[in-house]
Amino acid sequence: MFELKNPFLVAGYHSPAYFCDREAESKKIISALSNDRNVSLISPRRMGKTGLIHHVFYQIRKQNKDIRCFYLDIFSTQNLHDFVTLLGKTVVGKLEHGDGLQEIFSYLQQSGKRIYIAIDEFQQITDYPEKSVEALLRSYMQFLPNVKFIFSGSKKHLMDAMFSAANRPFYQSTQKTGLKEIPLETYRKFAIDLFHTHQKALDVAVFDYIYSEMSGHTWYIQFILNQLFALEQTHYSIQDVINLMNDILEEENATFKTYCELITKGQLLLLKAIADERKVSAPYNAHFMKKYSLTAPSSVRLALKSLLDKMLILKDEDANYFVYDRFFSLWLKNNMSN
Repeated sequence: MFELKNPFLVAGYHSPAYFCDREAESKKIISALSNDRNVSLISPRRMGKTGLIHHVFYQIRKQNKDIRCFYLDIFSTQNLHDFVTLLGKTVVGKLEHGDGLQEIFSYLQQSGKRIYIAIDEFQQITDYPEKSVEALLRSYMQFLPNVKFIFSGSKKHLMDAMFSAANRPFYQSTQKTGLKEIPLETYRKFAIDLFHTHQKALDVAVFDYIYSEMSGHTWYIQFILNQLFALEQTHYSIQDVINLMNDILEEENATFKTYCELITKGQLLLLKAIADERKVSAPYNAHFMKKYSLTAPSSVRLALKSLLDKMLILKDEDANYFVYDRFFSLWLKNNMSN
């Protein structure tokens, strides 16, 4: 296996050496699959779901080479035909014209192999124009004793509804797993050790600053570390990080301005307020509304719903609202006046 020039990956998976933590989550998923339980893995985008899936599959293949592991991301699929085509190409490799779900699942059942299939952005099937897609997939999947599934998704409300609502086909059919931020101390050691391995020095204070500014969100931390590592020096300061962040915000300036132009003034006002606070648990609180000149609870409620629908803000497990894109959040704080 080739050695990476930059050890801080922002896409893909290489090996456990470049993968931080997620030990408890990995064990939980591997245990579920090996004990014939499907898994629903739910967390915001860029928190590390895809990397975790590949990490789990890496460990499974290492332990048992006879197990077949397949990964497909259905985010770009628009209908059931797209889904079937991608599934077929992934698990069969080549499909003859006219093959469909029945042929694919028959192939899987008759393979004689234990098979694990991860379907990323699984909530996408709820947007397909065909009716009863969930029921159709469930009808095939539940009768495959040798095949187990990881259903991964980033839209929590849609995924929760699919697997927790009693009137839905996939109700209580999985073991639910979520991803929170990697603990500061664990992530810090991982990063400092990787810098040290390459004869570079990353101070505790520098990493802690990155972690705080990115609110512990995995991809954004990795992106900063990747760019920091690429600098020519072998020792780094907080000012180096600030300079990098300013460069990133400048590069994204036109994009972020476009985001702001596509929403109403009321939505932008609320978005800026949430960015300033980092996390907001009570958006209808009188003090919060007065502080940011928000007019009425009804207006805030409508703006909040729209921002959630657009995924410009998210709601975490503790019912806190936050701006999803950490760089956009910083840009709003730095560039938008109250």
